[in-house]
Amino acid sequence: MAKKVVATLKTGKGKEYSKVITMTKSPKTGAYSFKEVIVHNDHVQDAIVASKK
Repeated sequence: MAKKVVATLKTGKGKEYSKVITMTKSPKTGAYSFKEVIVHNDHVQDAIVASKK
């Protein structure tokens, strides 16, 4: 599935988007989980800040 997303992002208007992967640690179990979001290049920092909340 990731290959399809990456291939799509490399063509045409897809170059204006980035895939943001953030890691969060669960306070209950201590396990890490990853969240993937595809956002416009102008909003990458906003996505990172939003994931820290």
